[in-house]
Formats: sequence, C-alpha cells, structure tokens
Amino acid sequence: MAIENVQQLLTEQLGKNRCDVISTTAMTDKDYYAVFFPVESVVASITAANIQTGTGSSAARLHTTFAAGTTLFLAVSAITLTSGIAICYYDEVI
Repeated sequence: MAIENVQQLLTEQLGKNRCDVISTTAMTDKDYYAVFFPVESVVASITAANIQTGTGSSAARLHTTFAAGTTLFLAVSAITLTSGIAICYYDEVI
C-alpha cells in the first residue's frame, strides 16, 4: 500500500506500534515518541530528551492541563499525570 499523504502516514505510525494507556501511575524508563490525551489531562511531570533548555524553553512548561485530543510528539522517557488518561506510543515497532 502506498502512503498518499502525511495524515495517512501518521495514522499508520500511531496505530502500529505498541502503547501504554496510563492514568496517574508514574511511567519511567520509557521510549515514547508520541503522547495522546483522549480526555482532558493534567501532566504533573514529563521528561523528554529533545526539549531544548534555555531562555524561554523547558519541560516544566508542559506541566499543565491539556485539552482532549492533544498529541505531543516528543522523545518522552518519563511522564506522570495528576488526572486524565494518556496513550503513550513506543518508538520501536512490534
């Protein structure tokens, strides 16, 4: 099957790798490349290797409430929610 557009490619990627469905349990030592929030969710902490730190940029800015339907595309190694649900997609293919 040929990939016809970016949306189709994204759908294929998010649907084919394994994932964790989390709530308030701290997830550490992970290799997520995307985190989807199907319901409004509050992030208490997050660690992502590709977030640049410096003036105006830090992972702490993501310790906030995310609306239902939000997806973060980051190299996440740890995440904890205060409330809500997150579907965390692993980088490796099964």
